Amino acid sequence: MNDPIFQELRFRNLTVKNRVFRSNISGRFDNEDGSLTQTRINWECKFAKGGVGAIISSYVPVLMEGRIIAGYATVHRDDFIPLWAKLGEAVHSFDAKFIMQLSHSGRQMDLPGIHNQHRPTLSSTSRKEPLHGFLCQAMTKADIERTVRAFAHGAWRAREAGLDGVELHAANGYLFTQFLSSGINDRTDDYGGSLANRARFLLEVIAAIRDAVGRDFHLQVKLSAIERNNVIPWEGKGNTLADSVQVAKWCEQAGVDALHVSTGSLFPHPLNPPGDLPIDVLAATYDVLISSGVYGFRNFLLFRYPLLRPIFRWIWFRMKKGLPFEAISIEEARAIKATVRIPVINTGGYQTASVVREGLESGAFDAVAIARSLVANPDLVEQWRDGSDRPAVPCTYCNKCLVNAPENPMGCYEQARFPSRDAMIEQLMSIYRAKPHLTIPSPAEV
Repeated sequence: MNDPIFQELRFRNLTVKNRVFRSNISGRFDNEDGSLTQTRINWECKFAKGGVGAIISSYVPVLMEGRIIAGYATVHRDDFIPLWAKLGEAVHSFDAKFIMQLSHSGRQMDLPGIHNQHRPTLSSTSRKEPLHGFLCQAMTKADIERTVRAFAHGAWRAREAGLDGVELHAANGYLFTQFLSSGINDRTDDYGGSLANRARFLLEVIAAIRDAVGRDFHLQVKLSAIERNNVIPWEGKGNTLADSVQVAKWCEQAGVDALHVSTGSLFPHPLNPPGDLPIDVLAATYDVLISSGVYGFRNFLLFRYPLLRPIFRWIWFRMKKGLPFEAISIEEARAIKATVRIPVINTGGYQTASVVREGLESGAFDAVAIARSLVANPDLVEQWRDGSDRPAVPCTYCNKCLVNAPENPMGCYEQARFPSRDAMIEQLMSIYRAKPHLTIPSPAEV
């Protein structure tokens, strides 16, 4: 009863039963039009059953042009509200909360769908994305106003669906980061230059959401505390911790109920998710991304040929030296929490109960958000409840789940964690079990 992990977390308008959130992660589970499927419901319920207090959804675009990949559910249409309501109802049946993460890709994508394929995507800048080479175009004021309205409508739909709140994904390189970052945003108008100007788009979205749903609906923001944007060495480093502390204060003043602290100005990033990047596996799956950006073929060559891999390994792994896999951004969360009065959630490879307890007791954060360690062990919270400090078969931080995602189902691909390859595949396929009620459409429905 005294374990801080299992104490309630009270926000202004929301109470969560413990201090563990499933962070945003998903696979290509949904329909091309953005409607969600039974497979997504099965996926989310796996973690709700495992004991997490709340689930932060995967990346949910507010516009179809803002998808990072086809096959992800969206919230850009009113007729999707009943589908999200069904998902929320399913998660609530396990006494867990469901928070929808509202997002827009901007210039950062994986596999563009038909809505944003072979054309520049909207961003804060017209400079192409440096890792994959996605082409982009700086948003006009009309583009910005339209996107602000789309986020407000998305939050309204989430509320109408009976969900428990929304999170704005202003971290890890997506559209909000492209405006916030001093290493990306090169605008000279009211949305560029000073930090206040670069934060204007995010703050306008927060204000529009509050106008649409009022003050009684939970709203949180995910920020990259330190951007470390120079993954490609000649790019600018981006925002510092001091910059993010100021943005966090502005978010609190604008009516945000919580902050979710991450790291890195792109995804994936050498520090997010923490751990390895299995280049041999990446070479086998990156072929689907070759045509996605002007640098896709260059990257493929670096992954495909062993003689070229040291070049990529130096670029990618040089930032990891001396940093742990677990609690990688805890000190950044501590610094932000010290300056705001709203709860702070921290993500960063957590899977050891004693590390989480120490972070809670020392005031570094109020909760943790976990993705890949829960993919490895969906019942991680229950294992902690039963007295284990670490899961019996812990996540190895291999990130094979990450590099398989563009081509294969989301799940754990570390075969050493399973008694056999068949057992690994059974785990991957488990969420696809469904008994759909098939019907013959009427002529009017065709």
